[in-house]
Amino acid sequence: MGHPYLHRKRSCQAVTTMRQLLAGLCLWMVCALVQAEVVKVRAFDDIIDSGVLKVAMYENFPPYSFMADGKPRGVDFELAQKLASKLGLKVEVLWVRPDETLDDDLRNFIWKGHYLRPNVLADVMMRVPYDREFSYKQNELGELINELVVMFGPYQRERWQSAYDDRRLEDLSSVAVFRYHPVGVEVESVPSFYLSSVFNGSIAKMLHHYPTAQAAFAAMQAGEVDATMAMRGEIDWMLGQAKDSHLKPAENAYPNMGKQVWELGMAVHESNRQLAYALEGELEGLMKDGAVEAIYADYGLRYELPELYQVQLGEN
Repeated sequence: MGHPYLHRKRSCQAVTTMRQLLAGLCLWMVCALVQAEVVKVRAFDDIIDSGVLKVAMYENFPPYSFMADGKPRGVDFELAQKLASKLGLKVEVLWVRPDETLDDDLRNFIWKGHYLRPNVLADVMMRVPYDREFSYKQNELGELINELVVMFGPYQRERWQSAYDDRRLEDLSSVAVFRYHPVGVEVESVPSFYLSSVFNGSIAKMLHHYPTAQAAFAAMQAGEVDATMAMRGEIDWMLGQAKDSHLKPAENAYPNMGKQVWELGMAVHESNRQLAYALEGELEGLMKDGAVEAIYADYGLRYELPELYQVQLGEN
């Protein structure tokens, strides 16, 4: 190693030559990256020819997608398998570790990829909001954040749900009771933000935070808290796993809460609309014959049709 300042004594010509080389190298890298962007998105025909559908789904997220006994499980995995089989394909799972935002997850798995997984993209991603406002969300420059993503195929309507232990809480008809009873929630979650602010923040002192919804539920089982709040699918699953008649789902309202019901669907790269059309067509058939509802029933979950299919199937 030489002195750190010695390289500064090179001639201007040498510096200029180096700059030209660096500029050329940068241009080559940009071209290579652009080419890689095009190559990474598999066309519909290539997917069919490969016999494999690469599906992105969230890891460690029961009952939606998780590993059990060394195999993928969950309603999202089961649905993906059924859809893939209809197209004559097998599922290859790409596990998603959530980034800071859903926009980041879509970037990492649908349209750009992640530097830790070069040249790897999913063909389709599960559990993406089917929401016009989210689809057309813009950045500070007025540009569409997810312009390279097509969101389609709503397959589930989700909502918030509370559960309680009737040995410590006689009834849970209103979240107002949480002013006097400890409640467990996942840290930095919607239930956490909601319960810490509703009723002028009077519940905040009774909130207990845990790393996951499952940990919050376990705290209720252990008697650390009297109730918990999470997504309905999560609560249904955990109540079923607990097999404890004293742990019950609540039927309370959530006053002054924003979006209480939302729909989940799928996402593909905008250049792969043919795949979206194919999957959506098969999904409609699975909705009509009750196969999707049966998947949820197998996991002990209540199922609510998305609005699109309520209209199509004549459900009131």
